[in-house]
Amino acid sequence: MSLKSKIEDAFKLTTRNSVKRSKTAVGLVDTVIGGYRAATKIDAWREPPRDILPKYIQAFCRKSARALGVEVIEVEPVPKTHALWASNHVSWMDVPVIGSVSPAFFLSKAEVAKMPVMGPLAKVAGTLFIQRGSGDAGSVASQMATFLKQGYSVVFFPEATTTNGRQIKKLHGKLLQAAIDADKPIQPVVLCYVNKEGELDDTVPYYGGIKLKDSLMSVIDGDLVTAYVLALEPLYPEDKTRDELTAELQERMQAGLEELHSRVVKSKMISSK
Repeated sequence: MSLKSKIEDAFKLTTRNSVKRSKTAVGLVDTVIGGYRAATKIDAWREPPRDILPKYIQAFCRKSARALGVEVIEVEPVPKTHALWASNHVSWMDVPVIGSVSPAFFLSKAEVAKMPVMGPLAKVAGTLFIQRGSGDAGSVASQMATFLKQGYSVVFFPEATTTNGRQIKKLHGKLLQAAIDADKPIQPVVLCYVNKEGELDDTVPYYGGIKLKDSLMSVIDGDLVTAYVLALEPLYPEDKTRDELTAELQERMQAGLEELHSRVVKSKMISSK
């Protein structure tokens, strides 16, 4: 390829990326404005109406994901189980993806409520703000149990870190104590990202030493990605220890992720690396 051709290709790529970034920015701004309007419509500024909020949260999250070039597909209809929801964790994109299909409310550090623009939206979306101590998982689990007893489903990521999405890492089960204390089921879900070739996507996973800004730009500049979500059979905590629940959840989520890959990924050879 000649130097002229290389320069022309680079210019085309830069122009395409600039246009795509502009469209993404417009889409995200429009989504945020829509979120503020919806909050006003349902009078969520005084007290979030959690009984009707899930459908608004799902619409907001789905629009956010779509603006970023990610289409969310339920492999099977996702149930509306009142439970402690547990999902594998691949990327920051998991939040709008899971939020698109789940009736659960998200957990967040209390500091998020003070953030400009998104902080007020998180409040009116019924986000459950957690006062985190220095690794005090017991206190967090207690707060989660209270939310569950009040009738609110909660979602968390038991891997406690993001991965490449090809397998389930060792689960940290301390927060499962919330389901035990509230006597509510655990609703596991698994997700994966697939590119236009039908392979596991490598632009959305956010792990290792990837910087958030670089990850965001990679997603925005990339091609359309499909996020597939599969809900698994719930686990019930009766007569089980936390360690037993953790082991059962680990096994179920790993088997569920393998099933999801077999159903939506064209390439059957999926490396765990």
